[in-house]
Amino acid sequence: MLRTPAVDKAGQNQVFLHNPGAYDADGDSLAFKLRPSRQAPSMPNNNTPVPVDIAGFVYPQATPGNAAARQVPYNGVPASNGGAAIFVQDVHTGQITWNAPAQTGFYNVAFTVEEWRRGEFGFRQIGAVVRDMQIIVIATNNLRPILTIPPDLCVVAGTTVTGTVTATDGAAAGSAAQTPITLNAFSGILPPARFTQASKGPPTATGTFTWATDCSNVAKEPYSVVFRAQDSPPSPDFPLVDEQVWRITVVGPPPQNLKAVPSGNQVTLTWDRYICANASFIRIYRKENSSNFVPGPCDTGIPASAGYTLVGSVTADLSAFKDDNAGQGLARGKTYCYRIYADFPLPALGASIASAEACATIGGSSARLKNVDVDQTSATGQITVRWSPAKLANTQLLNTPSGYRLSRAVGLSPAATAYTVVRAAPFALTDSVYVDATVNTAASQYTYKLDLFYASAAGSTTEIVEPAGTASSVRTALVPDSPNKQITVNWTYQTPWDNTQKPTLVFRSGTAGGPFAQVGSVTSTTTGGTYVDKDPALVKGNTYCYYVQTNGQYNPTGYLSALINKSQIICTTLTDQPCVPVLTLALVNCDSLARNPPANGQVYSNSLRWTASATPTGCSAPIAYYRVFYGATATGALTLLDSTNTMSYVHRNLPELGGCYAVQAVSTGGLRSALSNVACQNNCPFFILPNIFTPNGDVFNEVFQPKSSSPLRSVHFKAFNRWGVKVFESTTTSRIFINWDGGGAVGESGSSGKVSDGLYYYLAEVEFADAANTKITYKGWVQIVR
Repeated sequence: MLRTPAVDKAGQNQVFLHNPGAYDADGDSLAFKLRPSRQAPSMPNNNTPVPVDIAGFVYPQATPGNAAARQVPYNGVPASNGGAAIFVQDVHTGQITWNAPAQTGFYNVAFTVEEWRRGEFGFRQIGAVVRDMQIIVIATNNLRPILTIPPDLCVVAGTTVTGTVTATDGAAAGSAAQTPITLNAFSGILPPARFTQASKGPPTATGTFTWATDCSNVAKEPYSVVFRAQDSPPSPDFPLVDEQVWRITVVGPPPQNLKAVPSGNQVTLTWDRYICANASFIRIYRKENSSNFVPGPCDTGIPASAGYTLVGSVTADLSAFKDDNAGQGLARGKTYCYRIYADFPLPALGASIASAEACATIGGSSARLKNVDVDQTSATGQITVRWSPAKLANTQLLNTPSGYRLSRAVGLSPAATAYTVVRAAPFALTDSVYVDATVNTAASQYTYKLDLFYASAAGSTTEIVEPAGTASSVRTALVPDSPNKQITVNWTYQTPWDNTQKPTLVFRSGTAGGPFAQVGSVTSTTTGGTYVDKDPALVKGNTYCYYVQTNGQYNPTGYLSALINKSQIICTTLTDQPCVPVLTLALVNCDSLARNPPANGQVYSNSLRWTASATPTGCSAPIAYYRVFYGATATGALTLLDSTNTMSYVHRNLPELGGCYAVQAVSTGGLRSALSNVACQNNCPFFILPNIFTPNGDVFNEVFQPKSSSPLRSVHFKAFNRWGVKVFESTTTSRIFINWDGGGAVGESGSSGKVSDGLYYYLAEVEFADAANTKITYKGWVQIVR
């Protein structure tokens, strides 16, 4: 709905303002955009004219007589910068500003009002109207009035908004030229809102706007109220106006009386039933420990910066929520704080201010892993896992069945589905240690997961599970540097305790199975550490074995401290290491191949070359030969292809170009380097069709098919006669190489079932069998000659 007239007057060399007073009763968002004026071409007997943009249309500021105009002083939006004249419309409020017309006359302009509705997946446009309006620019000695409105405002639903609007005539204060001013207001909220003018002046016209807001007014976007001040000069002058837009945002009141009561490892939240019956949901947020977040007068919801996490939602007619951490239980010994707020439905949306915070402390303490200690290093090694049992609040007893489940997975960051329980029978609530035997500690790192479980009610088969977190073993790796006679020791882990506060000790033995002695002490990071053993006593050619021992603690300091964990034992010989190769692959010029395509059935070759890197540090071992690996795709496994004693290799007789390669160096002592970088070659997509074929039974050029192509995954081919009628179609599954023999569709072929000789147009949608699944559409023509 547009509430202001579509004809308006402007004063020459003065700022012109116009607002359409648009309002959407459904609460949808409106967007305003200037557009060229249109006309319907004059056509005899045309009852359905089609409007088109007026050729050469320009907006008023660019018309003859206005093109050289400059802006006049103006402090509104947009404020004057003294530059060239402007004609603009605010996309949000619809306010048109022309600063400033220089030429008198009649001007026609148009703008579109778009209606946008919010939905589950964002905004969608549901409608639009175009308004044509006329602006009459007159020469006048009259000066437009100056309007003053309140600043934009945000209020809580239920607040009565009151604002005073004033206006003064543009003539000099106290002069006889000052005239009375009429004030008006336009808005979709008028009524029930009211605007009353108290005085017209001079010197000052005043009016009062009053709006008793309620819950039905809560909306995400502000409401716009357009105020208009119009003077009343004596004839022959025309009255002039000033317009301003006041934007008022209405938010929901905060939910009241939020309380948090702990029970076992759960928290029950209650609050007063929400005052706004039109709200849709109450959103519940939680964080550990209290927050200093204080929402401002228009800050709805809970920002991410406040540190809270959404844990649940209930419909707004409810006033309670049980937080059991999605069935996992809350951690014992921690304080949890909550806030809630209300969401409002589409289309207006909107939200409330967040409630005051309510906190609750879960009694007792949770079970925690504290050791994943490698006791023996071998293919049938041993790891000892220890944990601190959960301590329950004085009033809580766990329903049976109950106990602990300990699970294990290979690797540092295994997927949740990779864990398996270490034994079928669960551990008792009093257990706190498990020796995991016959695990391959020489080859693998392991991560353990501990869960406390118990029945949700006496005799129930439904379980409550409290995760105690995961912790990995410490995994050590060695990098020998023979030229510098040093060995670098690296280690990694992921643990819930902190290993950075106390030194990690490094131990070395001169022989496999020999006695170990501490050779270093270094501070670890949160995920591992590094120590370089530069002992002058190291001898080139000797074998040395190492393990590290971390010393961790749970924070705050002193809680479950002195958590000692050893890595596996690992050995290396201080000998020259082969350098890792750096591989390059000669890329194919696809443009050249497309210009000179190979015949079908041709084989291809890929040429590889490589150089030696400086990795690992100090690598210098003489190379005996190189191992070449190949894989069909970048994500597939690489398999050994061949070996060579040169630094190049040609992979021949390939049915296609695509494939990936890597190289590994092998020293004269038999040591293998790490794999090089993986280099990949892509297939070149080309598809060459002839422009003639002769299905005459002489076995030559009998079918229409590609002269040449790179490997194909699918082809969808359609042929059309000169009138655009489809005469042939091949599907992707039955004829990947088309093989059209000149047959035609029913009704488009002769008695022989073949189409007639002539020119036919085709469309071929081709998907190539390359790593990128390239799709190209080919268009062309082919002539059939018999």
